[in-house]
Amino acid sequence: MSYLWVALGLVLLVIGGEYLVRSSVALSFKFNISKMVIGMTVVSFATSAPELLVSLQAALKGSPAIAINNVVGSNIANIGLVLGIAAMVSSIGVDRSFYKVNWPVMMIYSIGLYYFLRNDNVLSALEGGLMFLGLILFLIYLIKGIKRDRASEAVDEGLAISSNFKIFIWLLIGATALYFGSDWLVYGAKEIAVSIGVSDAVIGVSLVAVGTSVPELAASVIAAAKKEKAISLGNLLGSNIFNIGSVLGLTALITPIPVTEPKMLSSDIIWMLAFAAVILPMVFIKHKFEISRVKGFLLVLAYSIFIVLLFVSGKF
Repeated sequence: MSYLWVALGLVLLVIGGEYLVRSSVALSFKFNISKMVIGMTVVSFATSAPELLVSLQAALKGSPAIAINNVVGSNIANIGLVLGIAAMVSSIGVDRSFYKVNWPVMMIYSIGLYYFLRNDNVLSALEGGLMFLGLILFLIYLIKGIKRDRASEAVDEGLAISSNFKIFIWLLIGATALYFGSDWLVYGAKEIAVSIGVSDAVIGVSLVAVGTSVPELAASVIAAAKKEKAISLGNLLGSNIFNIGSVLGLTALITPIPVTEPKMLSSDIIWMLAFAAVILPMVFIKHKFEISRVKGFLLVLAYSIFIVLLFVSGKF
């Protein structure tokens, strides 16, 4: 039965990713703003919903530390697994907003999270509030401040003339499918993990983190396959920012989030910083301003090494 939940979850996630990308492209035409902005706002928020729901639920049930495991694991998976696979499906072009705005903000959030946790081994309500406020200001900047560059974007006439009602229905279907798909996938994965004797920590940092990253995978792979590459890259960068700013920010506002495992700071979060940082030099080496299929393969390979080392080291 566990495998059935996993299969059903994956099906819903693919359906949800399809409708989310479709509605996002339509919105970019409707409001005459760039697809990168839509990818980093609407798509990122919808695909980060599973992480937010898991973390808030954990905090309300008295286990706020799960939020850190979930977010750090998901952010690593977003770059190493999701971006890697999306690039292997179709190479992803990179525009100037990536290294001028989006990547720096993601790094600031990642380093800021590390500093807050390293400082006193807890993410306080004040620190969470600052991160959430920073996210709101960043979104305002994205929507109002980024120049609207539509010259390089191919117009899908069918989506360009979609009605507001149709776009709303697509968004609703996409978000609902992603929610239930991720929930069923995580439930099935947990049942399988328990049946083979894997610890709760493994479930939290690996399976649950990967499970809650599958919406990003579905949306990004579908976007890449459809050549909506701005949405694919924007979704992933935005999702990592959302995970820290909204998921951990809001959770910390409910209850302080302690670091319960010392190796979280000496291992996992260092990997998260490394995966976030390596994207920049990747953009400027061979095949400039592009995450090619080869680069995507290297990201997936690095992620695989990360997972193997986690289990071999006996951290969990």
